Amino acid sequence: MSNKILEGLYYSKSDEWVKVENDVAAIGITFYAQDQLGDIVYLEEVKTGIRLKKGDTLTTIESVKAVAEVFSPISGEVIEVNADVINDPSQINQDPYGNGWFVKIKMSQPDETKELMSAADYSEYRKE
Repeated sequence: MSNKILEGLYYSKSDEWVKVENDVAAIGITFYAQDQLGDIVYLEEVKTGIRLKKGDTLTTIESVKAVAEVFSPISGEVIEVNADVINDPSQINQDPYGNGWFVKIKMSQPDETKELMSAADYSEYRKE
């Protein structure tokens, strides 16, 4: 599975990834999470402008196998929503670390990334 985990991202124990550029973080779910869910058919739209604290429910995702909550791995304000995955949630399965991102958040506490895992740590955490 190591080739399904990208270097340079942060990872949460609840299987979200975070890509940081300056004070903005893009968030999505990991390859492992989308693989466990199966074919994703729905992603609840997140509204821009909402403020989230680390651990808050970010959105709900539905697949042919399950419904799951996605949690915000960091605190901040949602500044952009990926409308493409709202319209075509299968992109999450096809490209979870690229076109499958959910939202971008302006981080209010960038130091929270220190509490997330590196790619190596996440790989060890998800080792089967």
